[in-house]
Amino acid sequence: MNIFGAVVFFTLVITFLVKLVSELLNLKSAAAGLPDEFIGVYDEDAYRKSRDYLRVSTIFSLFGSAFDLSVLLLFWFFGGFNLLDIFIRGYGFNPIATGVLYIGTLLLMQSCIDLPFSIYKTFVIEEKFGFNKTTPKVFVADIIKSLCLALLIGTPLLGTILWFFEKTGPMAWLWAWGGITAVSLLLQYVAPTWIMPLFNKFVPLEEGELKSAIMQYASKVCFPLTGIFVLDGSKRSSRANAFFTGFGKRKRIALFDTLIESHPLPELVAVLAHEIGHFKKKHIIINMILSLSNLGVLFYLLSLFMNDRLLFDAFYMTDISVYGSLIFFSLLYSPVEWILSIVIQALSRKHEFEADFFAVTTYEEGVTLADALKKLSRNNLSNLTPHPLYVFLNYSHPPVMQRILRIREIASDYNSKS
Repeated sequence: MNIFGAVVFFTLVITFLVKLVSELLNLKSAAAGLPDEFIGVYDEDAYRKSRDYLRVSTIFSLFGSAFDLSVLLLFWFFGGFNLLDIFIRGYGFNPIATGVLYIGTLLLMQSCIDLPFSIYKTFVIEEKFGFNKTTPKVFVADIIKSLCLALLIGTPLLGTILWFFEKTGPMAWLWAWGGITAVSLLLQYVAPTWIMPLFNKFVPLEEGELKSAIMQYASKVCFPLTGIFVLDGSKRSSRANAFFTGFGKRKRIALFDTLIESHPLPELVAVLAHEIGHFKKKHIIINMILSLSNLGVLFYLLSLFMNDRLLFDAFYMTDISVYGSLIFFSLLYSPVEWILSIVIQALSRKHEFEADFFAVTTYEEGVTLADALKKLSRNNLSNLTPHPLYVFLNYSHPPVMQRILRIREIASDYNSKS
């Protein structure tokens, strides 16, 4: 094993061990008693159920991670990458077609490995704790639709990236980055209209008190709305959510039907005020810029390691190829990606606090966001006392207790100044 192989191996092992430690600490932290803030929201049975769900989910997650790591290491050390390459090269396709088939096969193999875990999580764990509403028919249909989208969008996109690196010389990374950026922006624009409806029905919110309250608030904060939709989230899960998608004229608000059923009007508007806060504070644009910048750095560094013999030796590869460089460099880049993910999670938590602040200070009943968070935590069986290390590594949102206390503090300060 050379230096590249050692970096990849130790990164995989260390990240798994850190995950293991953080998960176990998180389980231990969840043994604390029910926070006073949630007395009356959780009864004893509900709180015990939330801790049972955390325990079962954690064990399942650790087992899945250990299994994935074991399969990857066995495939690697027994020469699986090279054997697959030899097999696919035997068809005699050109380098771009061979690369698409090679990477596509690896992704398909990963999907096949993940499928039993997905089935078990959906139809056993989620079913046991009352979340699952997915029928086998919907589950299979989702897989088929996802596969078709991957073939229709992913295949030509991957082929284009490989063509850039095969044909355009030293500036290939820039062409590839530009191409991915253009496609990403295009998908952001068309997804709400053409892609997302393949998986869920988006029904315009009917005229009434809720729509009027939302439109009135949006007008107050100078946020033009062209579409408010109800999404049939109950088709797959009892979990509740709300989100914005798209931009420009295709921007839309989607409210899960489960959210509307579980929350009164002030809480629903407060949740949407939070989401609007993300737009008003430019969080969506910031996240997109960061994501695309990271992609540009990745492509540039990839160009430096393109067709590096040492990198291919680390994975026991006989032949050098552009598509192999793409796969193996992505593994070599994983420690950087891991660190960046922690930084991005921290930024995301900061953004959530800012969106909460916006909701509380712009909506007269914004403090009801705290009540909405309590109900969402109960309905989703959230961990109310996560361990700080687990939060640091994994949470894109601050722990719910921190958000509630901050909301109450903001509301108190804002009202005293009014």
